[in-house]
Amino acid sequence: MLRPLIFVSVLIVGAAPASADCDRFKWSVAKEREAFATPQPLPSVSDSAVVGIGYAVTLMQGLALPTKPERDSTPGSYAAVIDVNKLEAGRYQITLSRDAWIDVAQGGRSVKSSDFSGQHDCPTVRKSVRFMLEAGAATIEISNAQADGLNVAIEPAP
Repeated sequence: MLRPLIFVSVLIVGAAPASADCDRFKWSVAKEREAFATPQPLPSVSDSAVVGIGYAVTLMQGLALPTKPERDSTPGSYAAVIDVNKLEAGRYQITLSRDAWIDVAQGGRSVKSSDFSGQHDCPTVRKSVRFMLEAGAATIEISNAQADGLNVAIEPAP
């Protein structure tokens, strides 16, 4: 009788990391997780980002952001500016692999987020934020990151 109890205990302990399966987001981040498996490199200031691709973004300390972020940056944090030039009007989700702040601007004005979802114990995705965007160009500002790199994806939201 003791052997089966030990075996079950090992299975329960071994199964614990599976709960960090990224399944507690408000919406699916499956596309982003897939895109983050083979991200394309993108510098910290770029105008070449397009929707539907996962990017490995290099962030910099002391980067001047074109629009004042909604949240002040902490000393020593990292930032990036990503321009997306061709958007159709609609709702988009911007997803990050690590903890950082996301702001979006269009026409020199900040766009308020419409929804947010995050999960601290997901190993590949930290947060996803939704924005209603107009057709044309948008600037994504990533700030308050505690590391010099992260993955980002821009996807149309259902």
